[in-house]
Amino acid sequence: MKKFTTIVSVMLVSFSFFGLQIKAQQIAPPNATNLEEQNTMSVLWFQKSGEAKALYYQGYNIGKMRLDEILKSKKYGLKPAIVLDIDETIVDNSPYLAWNVQTRKKFDVNWNQWVQKAESRALPGALAFLKYADSKGVAIYYISNRQEAQKVATIKVLHQIGAPQANSKHVLLQQPGEIGKEIRRAKVAATHDIVLLFGDNLNDFSGFDGLSVSGRIQAVDRRKDEFGKKLIVFPNPMYGDWEGAIYNYNEKKSDSEKAKLRKESLEVVQP
Repeated sequence: MKKFTTIVSVMLVSFSFFGLQIKAQQIAPPNATNLEEQNTMSVLWFQKSGEAKALYYQGYNIGKMRLDEILKSKKYGLKPAIVLDIDETIVDNSPYLAWNVQTRKKFDVNWNQWVQKAESRALPGALAFLKYADSKGVAIYYISNRQEAQKVATIKVLHQIGAPQANSKHVLLQQPGEIGKEIRRAKVAATHDIVLLFGDNLNDFSGFDGLSVSGRIQAVDRRKDEFGKKLIVFPNPMYGDWEGAIYNYNEKKSDSEKAKLRKESLEVVQP
C-alpha cells in the first residue's frame, strides 16, 4: 500500500510539473519584446494631451481659412473639392490601440472587428470644418486605405458622427491589389480641382509613397511651402508610414528586430 501511494504521488507531481511547463509556454515572459506595449506613451499622448487636441483644432482652423481664401480668389477651373483621410484625421481609433496595449495583441489581429463596430468618435474640429465646407458647396471626398470590404461600416461611422457627403461615391477605399492612394486621388482630380488635402500620414499626399526615412524628411523640406497652404497634416505618434520606413516597409520582421531598428534609429547625444 505504501509503495502504491508513493507511485501515485510521483505521478501526480510529474503531471503537475508537465502542466506547468505547458502553461509557461503559452504565456509570453514579462521581458519578451512587445511593440504594442511599447506604444503606451504614444497612445496616452494622443488621448490625454491637450496639445494633441490643439493641433487638430489648429489644422482644421487653417483649413477653414485657406478654403475661404481659395473660394474668394476663384482660382480654380473645375468644381473645388477637398480630400481627407479618415482614420486619425476625422475619426479617433485610439481606444482600439489602447486595447492593443493592454492585451499586447498586434494591431491587425482585431482591426476588422473594431471597424465593423463603427464606434470611433470624431476628432476635434473635424465635424465643424466638414459641415462648413459642405455649406460652401465644396465636394468632399474621403480617401482611406481601409479595405473596400469595410465600406458599409466606414460609411456608417461617418454618418454617426454627422460627416456630410459620406456616400458610396465619396468614400473611396482601397481596392484589392491596390497600393497607395494615387489612383483614387487621380479619379477625383479628373472631375474636380482638389484645393486642400488632409491627413495624418505623408502618404495621404502625392509623392511620398515608399520613401526611406531620410527621403521622407528631404521631401518635406523640399515641399515646405505646401504645408498649411494645400496640405494639412495632423499628429499621429501611434502608427504610420513614418514607422514603416524605419523597417524599410518590411512587416515580416520580428518584434525584436523592429525594436532593435527603433533603438538604432535614435539620434543620441551623451550628456
